[in-house]
Amino acid sequence: MSATTAPSGATARWDRVRTYAPPSRYLPVIGTFALFVGMFGIGGIQYDEFADTQNLLNLLRDNSFLIVLAVGMTFVILTGGIDLSVGSVAALSTMVLAKTLEMGWSTYAAMGAVLLAGTLFGALMGLLIHYLDIQPFIATLAGLFLARGITYLISTDQIPITNEKFFELAFKQVTLAGGYFTYWSVVVALLTVVVAAYVLARTRFGRTVYAVGGNEGSAMLMGLRVGAVKVGVYAISGFCAALAGILYGLFLLSGNSRAGIGWELDAIAAVVIGGTLLTGGRGFVIGSFIGVLVLGTIQTLINFEGSLDPAWIRIAIGVLLLVFVVIQRLMTRRQT
Repeated sequence: MSATTAPSGATARWDRVRTYAPPSRYLPVIGTFALFVGMFGIGGIQYDEFADTQNLLNLLRDNSFLIVLAVGMTFVILTGGIDLSVGSVAALSTMVLAKTLEMGWSTYAAMGAVLLAGTLFGALMGLLIHYLDIQPFIATLAGLFLARGITYLISTDQIPITNEKFFELAFKQVTLAGGYFTYWSVVVALLTVVVAAYVLARTRFGRTVYAVGGNEGSAMLMGLRVGAVKVGVYAISGFCAALAGILYGLFLLSGNSRAGIGWELDAIAAVVIGGTLLTGGRGFVIGSFIGVLVLGTIQTLINFEGSLDPAWIRIAIGVLLLVFVVIQRLMTRRQT
């Protein structure tokens, strides 16, 4: 009896594996991950040390601030909005951080002030968008100019950071197995991704974010707190922009009024390439994270090549963005 049951169970399991198809909502993330693995694999074949673990860790460090920005942008785009102010808020954060440290503030007090200011700035954007019914594009475009203007008021020159504690944080390494190492900025960026993924997947706030992006009118009829969620996502985006500014300050060891120009577009590109619908309601933070890695890998590939013009980075990103937007369009058209 048992001799006939075992092969039958094995066959059933094989049939389940053979006929398994992932849910359609995961397909964009799987596609982006396959693209990243393919690009990284090609780099590993073409160039020595490209596929080394340390190179991957360096890729994470170089893009840690963009990862955090993309996390905040994912929340906003999932509600069907957009936030064009994040690059300027990040630049303002580096300048406020450098200025407060120069004035003698403690490192953690300066960081706390920067994070609080960024969160309040984002919340202000959300209030304007929801309660005054201003288009997100216009409200955050005004925020972009406002934050950049305040940045230039502080100083148009770089402000070096000489605080000893800040230096210690910037160069403190995390040693990994095999002799590899990374920096705390990478740990902070990865923790941000994990916390954001948990909030979106496991909390009422996260489920409401998807509901608002799917159909805001229906979400209101269901009694969901649409206003609080819309203000909340812009506050999260502002917080992430400020955190990205701190990470960039750790990277540069200075405040730079010209930092962050175009970062909002890079963050949007990473979110879209990661599979989040621009119309809202569908997407994952992990997709945006992989989207940032795809953009970073393009840059790394061109750096390894050496002879290619850096303009190809923008061309490659533009082509990828077009491809993913077309795929999104085809997917949404099929559903309607």
